[in-house]
Amino acid sequence: MNTHPAGRILRAVLLTLLYLFLLAPIIVVFIESFDDSTYLRFPPEGFTLDAYRQVFANADFRSGIQVSAVTAAVTTLLALVTGVPAALALTRLRFRGRDAVESAFLSPLLVPHIVLGLALLVLFAPIPLTDTYWGLILAHLGVTVPYVVRTVSAALAGADPRAEEAARTLGAGRFTVLRRVTLPAALPGLVSGAIIAFLLSFDETVISLFVSGQSTRPLPVAVLQYVEYRSDPSIAALSVCLVLLSVAAVVVVERSLGLRRSLRS
Repeated sequence: MNTHPAGRILRAVLLTLLYLFLLAPIIVVFIESFDDSTYLRFPPEGFTLDAYRQVFANADFRSGIQVSAVTAAVTTLLALVTGVPAALALTRLRFRGRDAVESAFLSPLLVPHIVLGLALLVLFAPIPLTDTYWGLILAHLGVTVPYVVRTVSAALAGADPRAEEAARTLGAGRFTVLRRVTLPAALPGLVSGAIIAFLLSFDETVISLFVSGQSTRPLPVAVLQYVEYRSDPSIAALSVCLVLLSVAAVVVVERSLGLRRSLRS
């Protein structure tokens, strides 16, 4: 390990340049969100908060935020209801076909979203589930459940099963062991999976394009349709708000569980 002062300075400079390179797009969007122009330009020539006012004054954006929030909340709840028992079964039980079941839960991660979207459109159109909340929720479940299964399985795999055995030896029932021992051990992975599921559902664009419509148009689709005809600082302001939402989710995990502990799980 290089302990020379010049080596440490060079390392700090390289890390700073790397972080600036990675954060440059976000910094540019943040600065652009305060521009007083009616079109996107950089560098901005004026300063105003009108772009943020326009975001919340735009009826399509408000409606999109509502649709995305409701869809993401219900999707996250159902992903937990589906993913947590699946993770428990995959980590605590040994049964024939276990590998096939695990592959089935994780397989949506390997399929391009445009293929999933087209397949869901063909499936939902005759029912009909297109342009409905339940259509969006079911479509988003396919891409959020694998993350819940993965994070909760990782947390359970890192937990000591002897604690559960000790609880059963001391007379605790299966439900008590699950509630008092197993789920607390899986809490970091559960919270991480829930936040990932919410953010993925809220930000899902490709699949939503196929199954949404005018009645249930989530925010990413509303933004995509907006920029087809206009490109102004309100898009940058909305992007900043979404970035802050993601940062707030990370802060919640860090404050409640510790980000490193959650990621290790």
